Amino acid sequence: MGSTAFTPGPLDRDSTFYVAGHRGLVGSAVWRHLETQGFTHLRGAASTELDLKDRDATFAYMRSAQPRYVMLAAAKVGGILANNTYPVDFLSDNIRIQTNVIDAALDVGVERLLFLGSSCIYPKLAAQPIREDSLLTGHLEPTNDAYAIAKIAGILHVQAARRQYGVPWISAMPTNLYGPNDNFSPQGSHVLPALIRRYDEAVRAGASTVTNWGTGSPRREFMHADDMAAACLHLLEHYDGPTQVNVGTGTDVTIKEIAHTIAEVTGFNGTTAWDTSKPDGTPQKLLDISTLRDSGWEAGIGLTEGMERTVAWYRKHRDSLRG
Repeated sequence: MGSTAFTPGPLDRDSTFYVAGHRGLVGSAVWRHLETQGFTHLRGAASTELDLKDRDATFAYMRSAQPRYVMLAAAKVGGILANNTYPVDFLSDNIRIQTNVIDAALDVGVERLLFLGSSCIYPKLAAQPIREDSLLTGHLEPTNDAYAIAKIAGILHVQAARRQYGVPWISAMPTNLYGPNDNFSPQGSHVLPALIRRYDEAVRAGASTVTNWGTGSPRREFMHADDMAAACLHLLEHYDGPTQVNVGTGTDVTIKEIAHTIAEVTGFNGTTAWDTSKPDGTPQKLLDISTLRDSGWEAGIGLTEGMERTVAWYRKHRDSLRG
């Protein structure tokens, strides 16, 4: 595989496209979007069929599938509590998953690969909104530094593959995502699905008070997974460069505001309290999405609409969800 000039353009809808992590929040959204965009040879393997931490199994799968394109959305993910409690798992599992997939993709000559990172790769106190060149300029948020280091390693792995092999592979860094197939478990979820579950349970139990972690003052940017999926395909067809690309909406809200919206959407009419003994995490995390906008794409799903859709999905599936 040598260095060749590459110009982004439409992907071949009839070529094999492997979505690693196709059952998860982002991977399932990517799969749905690719189907609607006419891709006819999608490949995916559930974690029960293929353990991406197993290097030999990963190489064997990729050699069998021979994908032309790869979306690397497989990862061990979780919120503040999970990241803070199991840092070894988040570091070790994610390093192995992404290293095996990237190396196997090099082995079989994958033409176009997109590695999905996380906005937690940026320094805790990075200037807002966070630009792509803020990477590696300061200390990470300590509650999820192990996960962040794993994702940074993935970005550098993709950059190294570009330098050494000349492959036109890219990385995308999404803001906080939500939507169908998210993790709603009490121990493993991120803030938004955790809040949806909490308020929905309060409504069903007839509770008068919901208590949330922290002060509610941190500002967060939220994006529906369906928008993220559309952005991923757009980047594969319109962007090529060594720098990771921030993917977000360009606007943020406080956790208190998001809790209020979820209370409204779920029909909770009681009082919301805040346990200020619990950590807030990073004070603000808003991405500079200039690179994405310059490539010709912007998000289209508003927060209230996205939340209504997610709450409806959760209520339909809550009895069968993990955790």
